[in-house]
Amino acid sequence: MNGSTEILQGEIEQQSQRQSGPVLEFWFEFASTYSYLSAMRIETLAQDAGLTVAWRPFLLGPIFKKHGWSTSPFNLYPAKGLYMWRDMERECEKYGLPLRMPVPFPQNSLLAARLAFAGQASPWIGQFVRSVFMAEFGQGEDISDPALLSALLMEAGAPAKDMMARAEAPETKAGLRTCVTEAEKRGIFGAPSFVASDGDLFWGNDRLEDSIAAAAKLAGPGKK
Repeated sequence: MNGSTEILQGEIEQQSQRQSGPVLEFWFEFASTYSYLSAMRIETLAQDAGLTVAWRPFLLGPIFKKHGWSTSPFNLYPAKGLYMWRDMERECEKYGLPLRMPVPFPQNSLLAARLAFAGQASPWIGQFVRSVFMAEFGQGEDISDPALLSALLMEAGAPAKDMMARAEAPETKAGLRTCVTEAEKRGIFGAPSFVASDGDLFWGNDRLEDSIAAAAKLAGPGKK
């Protein structure tokens, strides 16, 4: 096991120690529109089902590059992009969420992902993730801006100065790269994705409820 893998495993183990019930892994990419929809809903839905969310940030860019894509497929295929934004309008209206297309799209999510990776075992991680997505897709802000991310960390109750330093640490950078490798090994090809305790994979915001039902079923009766 290399150093970056040990860092990743250590973060997950710390998170597991805080978790008292069955876990549903939430693999998300900050530049992903549909991850926004799931991030804003998953924690409440999971808690209602007796589940704990394991926040798993990763990057889709390296995976897309292996397919020969230099940007989001929603940009490469205009008709698909037009449909996605219309679908986002409908979905955001359904969930009562604001929607504002950030420019550029997709956003540079590297720093935000490093921060989320470094803080994935922290009690403030859910609030931070939601605030980044809200700033990006709810307000159209630039999530590559360190000042914005530092402010969002403070609002979430995180030690902003320490976390900004950790985001630039070699072990954090290597650990996030390991997350991408792990995602590929587990068959994850897009975001959002959800993984139950038996390794069953669900992809897409429209599969969030199904993934929660499956994870809760695995927990068995009386374990919620």
